[in-house]
Amino acid sequence: MEGKVKSLTKFGAFILLPDGSTGMVHISEVAHAYVSDIHDHLTEGQTVKVMIIGMENGKINLSIKRTVAPAPRPQTNRPRTPYRAPGGPGKQGSYTPDRPRPDSRPAQPTEPQQKSFDDMLKQFMTESDSKMSSLKQYNDRKTKSRRR
Repeated sequence: MEGKVKSLTKFGAFILLPDGSTGMVHISEVAHAYVSDIHDHLTEGQTVKVMIIGMENGKINLSIKRTVAPAPRPQTNRPRTPYRAPGGPGKQGSYTPDRPRPDSRPAQPTEPQQKSFDDMLKQFMTESDSKMSSLKQYNDRKTKSRRR
């Protein structure tokens, strides 16, 4: 049906219907696009086509956007990469393209597979001493700067 815009508020518009009753169009029901200011779409006294979408507690809820078909979305010609979940179909996961990742190369062994316990312990102690000394230097610098 057609109605006349009676007044505008920041949350919607009040519409005078042909039978003399007044209904309201919420700002979200004015247009298919986001409406930040209703004054950009409607003016007082304007005749608009509305649809009754509900009646609650004697109030009439109206919609303008439901009387107009939505604008078609522009088609893009970019190719779509299909989504494949790791682990096969039906699994949740992150996006993986059709080509393998650069970091998915098989690891080349850099050290012999078998080490004696003494060799592993020696390597651990060397790495541990190195980490502890750098951590100690960092803490010393940190405490010196606090004293100032």
